[in-house]
Amino acid sequence: MTATQAPAPAVGSGRRWAMLAASTLAQVATAVMVHGPAFLIPALHAQGLSLARAGLVAAAPTVGVMLTLVAWGAVTDRRGERFVLLAGLSGTAVAGLAAVLTTSTAALTAALFLAGAAAASTNAAGGRLVVGWFPAERRGLAMGIRQMAQPVGVGLAALTVATTAAAAGTSAALAVPTLACALAVAVVAVVVADPPRPERRDHPAAANPYRQDSFLARVHGVSVLLVVPQFLVWTFALVWLVQDRDWSPAAAGAVVAVAQVTGALGRIGVGHLSDVVGSRMRPLRWVAVAAAATMALLGLAAALDLAVAVLLVVVATCVTVADNGLAFTAVAERAGPFWAGRALGVQNTVQFLTASAVPPCAGLAVTHLGYAATFALAAAFPVLAAPLVPVRGERDLT
Repeated sequence: MTATQAPAPAVGSGRRWAMLAASTLAQVATAVMVHGPAFLIPALHAQGLSLARAGLVAAAPTVGVMLTLVAWGAVTDRRGERFVLLAGLSGTAVAGLAAVLTTSTAALTAALFLAGAAAASTNAAGGRLVVGWFPAERRGLAMGIRQMAQPVGVGLAALTVATTAAAAGTSAALAVPTLACALAVAVVAVVVADPPRPERRDHPAAANPYRQDSFLARVHGVSVLLVVPQFLVWTFALVWLVQDRDWSPAAAGAVVAVAQVTGALGRIGVGHLSDVVGSRMRPLRWVAVAAAATMALLGLAAALDLAVAVLLVVVATCVTVADNGLAFTAVAERAGPFWAGRALGVQNTVQFLTASAVPPCAGLAVTHLGYAATFALAAAFPVLAAPLVPVRGERDLT
């Protein structure tokens, strides 16, 4: 247990896992709301919007998320996880309903922006809820399960939003995440309770953890560096298989889907490993080293046109996402009960900003250097991250 983290209170194991399930459901529902509009682009384009304007509509909820993560974290630190989850999910559902009912593109964009701004609530509050209720020896596993929510949400959005839009229009499609968020409100209201916190005046965690040492800043920096290969592979794996390997889009999509599922399961495995070894930072450094080796090998295999390159894409997808849960858990543990919300907001914000820059920058690199060289160059980022991981600055989890 960290010096700034209160021990998990004694509650029944079933209740604890039920709250994890509620937190994960909330994150899945908001992920569908935030990422679902991207799958509306074909329908919006067919309705007469240019691709640029359709892309702007689809990006609106993501912008809303980025601008409000830290603010929601501050509210979590002040008011508690249950309040933030209920307020945020309710706001997301209301904004989603407005998006369903509107007939104006400008109003739709504004409604989706507000939906994203409200949906950001689940990032900080849900993560803090896991750390607050689970003991140190189970947090890695629990957070790994919760961190599956984003890829699951993206997958559900691809399956439901796109098909509903094609069959019944964009309004019906937007009703899917709206109803999901409304369901999550009901589940959270029934299941979730705030973990007890010590009195602020009696607990050292009330002090700003960023002023105590560089641990949190270094974890944020490591996460920024490791986002680069993650989003490079996420963004360009399918197009590489189609363009350079001459695969059909269907076959390439199947490989990418398998890789995403593998990556989601990998988050759970690495989280459990961190519980077993009693450290978040040592496995985080191992992940950084593995990511560097995998990306370098992928670049070499792609350059030599080896068949093993396809397998390495799957491995790279799994390895490059494995750090998320470790860093998220470590940030919440070190920040403590009075700063975890804001620290998790910062963690998510810097990752979102970096991730948004990866596709255009990597696209330029692929255009001028090719896929193989771009994959190999991405190995430099985890190489830089590995020594930055604050292994010596980590406190004993036990």
